[in-house]
Amino acid sequence: MKLEGDAFGQALMSYLSGGDTQYVIERDDGYLDILETGEYFTGYDDWPAHEKEAMKHVRGRVLDVGCGAGRHALHLQGRGYDVLGTDISPLAVEVCKARGLKNAEIVPLEEITPELGTFDTVLMMGNNFGLFGGPKKAKTLLRRLGRVTSADAVIVASSNDVYRTSNPVHLRYQEWNRERGRLSGQIRMRARFRQYATAWYDYLMVSEVEMKQILEGTGWGVERFIESDGSTYVAVIGKGPGPSSPAP
Repeated sequence: MKLEGDAFGQALMSYLSGGDTQYVIERDDGYLDILETGEYFTGYDDWPAHEKEAMKHVRGRVLDVGCGAGRHALHLQGRGYDVLGTDISPLAVEVCKARGLKNAEIVPLEEITPELGTFDTVLMMGNNFGLFGGPKKAKTLLRRLGRVTSADAVIVASSNDVYRTSNPVHLRYQEWNRERGRLSGQIRMRARFRQYATAWYDYLMVSEVEMKQILEGTGWGVERFIESDGSTYVAVIGKGPGPSSPAP
């Protein structure tokens, strides 16, 4: 990714330097959402309860996919975990390193290979189940993650159930997606910051039922859901026998 297309990373770097505090997500129906960049920098004490609960299911060596500004990776590193943060954004990786993350690399989800080693936890927080893009691509990438993880590994991933809304703008978008043969929450979007804009990409938000359907045949299955007060939830997804257990 060229720096002029790294709008998200530019926003993170600006915030780290004491600059702008917001960036924009643009959807392909023209809808704009203004987001607070500072949310990517919050410490553990300020996290919502479902994120704190999710950390209890982390174990062993951790791959933080789409690590952003590194808030989850830094928390786990501080607790003694061996963490590798990966992101497609070069500037996000720079921000992580500037904040003290020891291991961070520019690696798209599609390019994660056994060369990175074997992981016991794949972390996909911040609605990063969405990085799978679509159901078919998700199945392919989930099988690939199976090859870089240990026998009893877990994926700890959050998503947003788009059906939990009454907003007519979002409901019309969901209907439009279905008309196009897409899942309701298969969002076509890009990030914008100042004069910067990322390329358009698909971001997949699913219900709990849809997530289970996507996992079928991939070697992974939901062990438990952790609910929030809103539409966001965390799934603990395993492939070994028996339920996952908190790290010691």
